[in-house]
This record gives sequence, C-alpha cells and structure tokens, in this order.
Amino acid sequence: MPVLSEKENFMRVINKEMPEYIPTYNLMWGFNMPPFLMGMMFPEGGVGKNMFGVESVQDSGGLLPPMSKTSDFIMDDITKWRDIIKIPDFDFTDSMWADAGKESQDFRDPTQPFGGGVSMGFFQPLVSFMGFTEGLSAYYEEPDEVKALYEYLSDWSVDMTKKFLYYFKPEFGFMADDIAHERNPFLSLPMFQDLIAPYWKRFYDIFVEAGLPCGHHNCGHFELYLEDLVNMGVSFWDPVQPSNDEMAIKAKYGRNLALCGGPESRFWNDETTEEQVRAEVTDYIMKMSAGGGFAMFAFMIDDDAPPPPPPDPDAEPAPMMFNFSEAELARMGWISDVFKSLRYEVYK
Repeated sequence: MPVLSEKENFMRVINKEMPEYIPTYNLMWGFNMPPFLMGMMFPEGGVGKNMFGVESVQDSGGLLPPMSKTSDFIMDDITKWRDIIKIPDFDFTDSMWADAGKESQDFRDPTQPFGGGVSMGFFQPLVSFMGFTEGLSAYYEEPDEVKALYEYLSDWSVDMTKKFLYYFKPEFGFMADDIAHERNPFLSLPMFQDLIAPYWKRFYDIFVEAGLPCGHHNCGHFELYLEDLVNMGVSFWDPVQPSNDEMAIKAKYGRNLALCGGPESRFWNDETTEEQVRAEVTDYIMKMSAGGGFAMFAFMIDDDAPPPPPPDPDAEPAPMMFNFSEAELARMGWISDVFKSLRYEVYK
C-alpha cells in the first residue's frame, strides 16, 4: 500500500521530485481565490457580467463552461482603453482578507492540494474586451497600448495576489490564460515574449520568491512557449494535449515540468472496441509516466460513474452529467480500470 497521500504524492511531482505512484490531477485545485473577488471577476454561476461589463453566456447545449459573448464587445479601439477599462475601487479591508482566509481553512480539503492566485490572465481579457479580430490586431498595431493596459491589470493582480498569498497560504501558484488553439499558438514567440511573458512572470514571481511551485493552464498547441514558462518557475502544465509533441517535451524537461493530461479520445466512437481503448490507454500511461513528471487527469477516471443501464426502449433516458452516452460511460470505466491497474505498479 502507498505511504503518501494523494496530496503529498502530487506535491512531490510539482516540486520536481519522483512520486511514489502515478498522481491524478484536478484542474479545480488551482482555481482558488477569495469569494468576494471571485464574484467580481467572474459572474455568479459563470453567466452574466463581470466587473468590466463583459458578459458571459452559456452555449445552447449547456455542455461547455460559460464563455464571453462573441458579439457586443465593450471596446473596439485599444487606444481608448483608459476610458473603458476601469477596475472598481473595491473596499476590501485587511480584516475582510483575514476573515476570508480563516474561513477557507474550513472548506478546503486537507487531503487535496490548494493553489490559486488573483489573475484573469492577459490574453483572454483583451479578446473578451475586443474580440479576436480587433484584439489580435491590437498586438500588431498598438503594442505600446497593449502593454499599458497590461501594466494596469497586472498592478492590481499582483497586489491582490500578494494578499491572497499572505492570508490564504496556498500551496502553489496558478494561472489560466489560454493563448493557443489546437494547431498553433495565437502569437509568435517574439510577440509573446514582448507582450505577454513579462506580465505572467510578475504573477509567478510572487510564488517563486515565496518558495512555492507554480502551475499554468493553457489548452492547445502551446509548446512554443514552454521554455519561457519553465524559466519563470512554472513546474507543471495542463492540459498537455496530443497536438503537442508530448514525448519530446518530456525528454527535454524531464521532471522540471510535470505534464498533466490524458490519452487522446477524440477518435474513439461507439464502434471503438474495449480492447482498443485499453491498449491505447496502457501505452499512453506507460510512456507518459516513465521517470515521473506526469499526472493523469482526474476527470478521465470516474470511479463514481454508474454502469450503463440495460437497454429498455420504453424507459426514459437516465440523466447523466455532461450528457455522457452509454458508450462514453463504458469507456470511462475502461480508462479507470487500466489506470488503477497500473497506478501503483509502474514505480515499484
């Protein structure tokens, strides 16, 4: 039986040490911040307007998290940002911070890692203010204005994050700022290094100087930026999607950058056999876990998923989280079974 708890085992990985067994990783471990700030930065339940007036909406199918509207943007000229983008003058006293920090000790699970920070990122806010077309154009046409806006956002974020660190005592720093799609990042490396990296680094410096590990969430083809990220002190990244060269990244960084991800499942369908799924998952886990520096996405391992109900043409479909089909639930079971069979064996 393992000696280390789930939390201790994961903390080993993000501190660049060898785990006792293959860790799992839950993205929500990193999205902690004071409740009074969460409500201002992100709408209640994810739908509505945030403190800048940017509205988030739910997709029609209700399958994805709410996202910023792709119309009715609040700004169409980056040079006018000073008139439009204003952080409200919040009256958050030290006693409020202290009370919230104490309350957090009651709701945080001592068996799970607790990380976070006060940041909305930088790329994502800009395109939420202006949309992708105008936002990306601003990087090319008015880089100095982009920097000025980011200085403004960063000053506030750094101040709030220092208070979060002091009062909440997180175990790692964490930021999400998606700046890539599946095939490519949105910005060239020089543009990223000039316009984005300095502000990410200001955020991560807070935790690095406190001796804490850091993580970054970025979907898509992100490997172009990884060297800069590691140099900032980031020691784990999610989600490591297969459009990146996972094995080359692993070979280059080893345990200096823990990779959090899961096997490619987009090409599985109702015709995919159990044998095929089990073989692909086994191959993925064995390759990615070799030598440490890997954590498996917890959402792919659903121990609580009910078995598919027996077919009954007269029965109403059973409600399922995220509308998983019977075949998808079955695949979850196979993935879980393979993972559990290997989890405590590979590092013996």
